[in-house]
Amino acid sequence: MTLQTLLTQHFEDHLAVTERTLQTLLEPLGQAIHCCHQAVTQKSRLLACGNGGSAADAQHFVAEMVGRFERERQPLAAVSLSTDTSILTAVGNDYGFDHVFSRQVAALGQPGDVLLGISTSGNSTNVLKAIEVAHQQQMRVIALTGRDGGQIGQRLTTNDVHLCVPHPRTMRIQEMHILLLHLICEGVDTLILGERT
Repeated sequence: MTLQTLLTQHFEDHLAVTERTLQTLLEPLGQAIHCCHQAVTQKSRLLACGNGGSAADAQHFVAEMVGRFERERQPLAAVSLSTDTSILTAVGNDYGFDHVFSRQVAALGQPGDVLLGISTSGNSTNVLKAIEVAHQQQMRVIALTGRDGGQIGQRLTTNDVHLCVPHPRTMRIQEMHILLLHLICEGVDTLILGERT
């Protein structure tokens, strides 16, 4: 197989999973947008967490909310739970890495807030524990997963939103996660600012 053939296959696979994601997740994506919009316009907050590339996606999403996406607007309240190294290392040292997000949700989360938990496998223990605490705090959860949704998919309630990318490969799932997060940003901005002129 030549390099060009390999790259072409990746592009084709990306397009195919994009089409499947559109067919599968359009309705829950709309629900996620309304969920985030309701929170940020009622003085509640978005808390986002994930590991590795998903941590970067959580941080990226929060930056778009607090800063801006593509249009000028007021900053929206959002916090990335994977960026404070003092909290992560203190909680990791004292309680274990499985609790680095749940302790923050317990400290910061309020009824009306939304937790965005990102896990390509759906099995990240620290994200799962954060979701459990979010439910205790009467928060809604938006879970971004892949494959079959893993343990996270099994723990969500009917009040939550599950954006499960229908593909087994991590890189494809992550590609769709960033697209979904960008579309949440665009959707929230549209509800706040109106359609682009």
